Amino acid sequence: MAQAETKVLTAHIPLPLANKVDQMAARFDRSRGWIMKQALSAWIDQEEERSRLTLEALADVDAGRILDHQAVQAWADSLSAATPLPVPR
Repeated sequence: MAQAETKVLTAHIPLPLANKVDQMAARFDRSRGWIMKQALSAWIDQEEERSRLTLEALADVDAGRILDHQAVQAWADSLSAATPLPVPR
């Protein structure tokens, strides 16, 4: 299998966070670099999904697919009641 090209990135990490990385590396019997790659990949995936959902939501607003704030608030307030209101649509 061909080795992927890589690039070294350097960051100053607060000691408590660096210690947690080391603990995770030991727990999973993996290198510190592997832990950092996993964490960075997960964060990038999360941010890309957040961006996609934001663009989707903005498209809904542009298309007029919105809910009235007061209707949502009334529904949320009713969730602790014996018979909550139906989900606003």
